[in-house]
Amino acid sequence: MSSPLPDVASSELSQALLPLDWVGMQGIDIPLILDEPGVDAPVHARADLHVNLPVPQIKGIHMSRLYTLLDRFAEHHAVTPASLAALLELMVSSHADCHSTQARLRLGFELLCKRPALITQGLSGWKSYPVIIDAQWQQGRLDLDVSVEVTYSSTCPCSAALSRQLLEQAFLAHFGARPVDSSEVAAWLRQNGSHATPHSQRSVARVQVRIDESAQCLGLLNLINGVEDALGTPVQTAVKRADEQAFARLNGQNLMYVEDAARKIQQALAGHFPSSSVAVRHLESLHPHDAVAFASSGLAFLPKASAEDRLG
Repeated sequence: MSSPLPDVASSELSQALLPLDWVGMQGIDIPLILDEPGVDAPVHARADLHVNLPVPQIKGIHMSRLYTLLDRFAEHHAVTPASLAALLELMVSSHADCHSTQARLRLGFELLCKRPALITQGLSGWKSYPVIIDAQWQQGRLDLDVSVEVTYSSTCPCSAALSRQLLEQAFLAHFGARPVDSSEVAAWLRQNGSHATPHSQRSVARVQVRIDESAQCLGLLNLINGVEDALGTPVQTAVKRADEQAFARLNGQNLMYVEDAARKIQQALAGHFPSSSVAVRHLESLHPHDAVAFASSGLAFLPKASAEDRLG
């Protein structure tokens, strides 16, 4: 057949003549090349991409053009601020006939990193970090935000203090005021030193930062490492008893309320990014609800509703 295929988007007008903020596609599976140390294979990402449609008379955009641009980008380019800016600019220019002036792209994926054990030489395991990249092109410039999620352990300072008091009371009840030698005390502590266990829990920090458009790379691993260093108690992968003991020591040395965690992270980010925001969540072992805290510096971070979390 040689007859031309119908193109309704070009030949018909919309019944409601209104501009649209964004039109595009969501949840596109795509392999991405990351410019990160130790990440040699492409990661499986899901992409959302859109352009604006400001002219009411134009019925629809060319979604196949956007898909093709994304596919070529993923095949030939690593994800950097410069490559993202070039892709978004192409998305806009590909829709010149639609009078599009803005484009945006969201990329979500899991960054898989190998982490060594705290003590045991040669022992390591894999840890996954959820990452979201939000890039928008408007008025000839790039706005680029990156968010990462880091899981860590948090031990409550109040519960630790209460535990220490119980230990003190148990010590006095056993030994009283009589003189004791260090070996007797050490033997007692081995049996009774954990008279009560302070509540601690797995906790999650979501950190969002604005990346300067002139930056050479995204620096995802540097960001993740900075957050983990600030907290001091990132969760571990493969462990032996020596590693578990070292982790217990780290928790004891880094007691923190949810407020402490948010402040530690925000302080670590200060001066390294044009703007940032932090959302931390302690999945309480004492309560059936969570403790949360938020901090920001020039970048709004909307709290995620608990009902949304539970519904996925």
